[in-house]
Amino acid sequence: MRNQGWRGLVGVALALAAIALPVGAQPYKSEYSLSIVPDAGTPWAKGTQLWVDMVRERTRGRINIRLHPGAALVGGDQTREFTALRQGVIDMAVGSTINWSSAIPEFNVFSLPFLLRGYRSLDALTQGEVGRELFRRVEEQGVVPLAWGENGFRQLSNSRRAIRTPEDMRGLRFRVVGSLLFNDIFTSLGAVPTQLTWNEALRALKSRSIDGQENPITVYNYVRLDTLGQRYVTVWDYVADPILFVVNRQVWDSWSPQDRDIVRDAAIEAARFEITLAREDLLGNGRGTWDDLDARGVKVTRLTPEQRQRFVDATRPVYAKWKSLVGRDLVEKAEAAVRDDGVAVGARK
Repeated sequence: MRNQGWRGLVGVALALAAIALPVGAQPYKSEYSLSIVPDAGTPWAKGTQLWVDMVRERTRGRINIRLHPGAALVGGDQTREFTALRQGVIDMAVGSTINWSSAIPEFNVFSLPFLLRGYRSLDALTQGEVGRELFRRVEEQGVVPLAWGENGFRQLSNSRRAIRTPEDMRGLRFRVVGSLLFNDIFTSLGAVPTQLTWNEALRALKSRSIDGQENPITVYNYVRLDTLGQRYVTVWDYVADPILFVVNRQVWDSWSPQDRDIVRDAAIEAARFEITLAREDLLGNGRGTWDDLDARGVKVTRLTPEQRQRFVDATRPVYAKWKSLVGRDLVEKAEAAVRDDGVAVGARK
């Protein structure tokens, strides 16, 4: 009777364990790797750190995450980040749609020149059918998407002159990210695009081997690109750069359902916090980013609607070409979402 009772208790324990863990689950790692491109101090990095801290606290240390900034896990080459994540070299990431567009071409929808007109149109895409469809594409690659964050609208800076027209860009050498779409955009404007990693770009700006770059103003301000000679900034909002909070599928499946819920909820909270940080200085009414730039002697040019339209017109052939490459159906959904939000699509079909 005692043996039977013991065997019964063992059976109950095994049954409870089977319920608690997903089928095929592996023991938790002592530490999970999480990759981001920027260093600490940017909204992107601060939002990621909040996610790391909340997950550790809410799982009581069951999921312990180590943050690796500077795309260090892929040798600083941010374009390799998603592939490493998909292959399991990286466990988790908060990554840029631009940097990951070589693996998921549909991400280029956010980089179609002048499609978006402000945060309302960006939100219409990420929080609508376009965002859900892109999440499905990520899932097809063996990665679990959890939340949309934001690196912001990308502005132009250079060391040579104020830029108000496409003609002002002619012959200037600009660092661009590793998407051929950006090569086409800058070539269409008469500039000379050069694809460099961010670390390479900083060295090239310092040595003046390139003239300029394009990035959200939060990045410009955090890195203090004005100290590298980038004294001219043009606010043109030509493309946006959403970021995604994601987990490798095998890692995700190794966690209990309860812990998955914790990680997802924490990602959503951290993403909201990150977006608030990315926007607050730019949307505030008080002294903020733009006033600080002016105080440091940076010459900020804001395009008039007529000036902006000249850039729209110059990049229309690029828009038409990449509409087909990204996927006509997806782009038309994006155009409809922008129109439905009451914002005119910047570049026509």
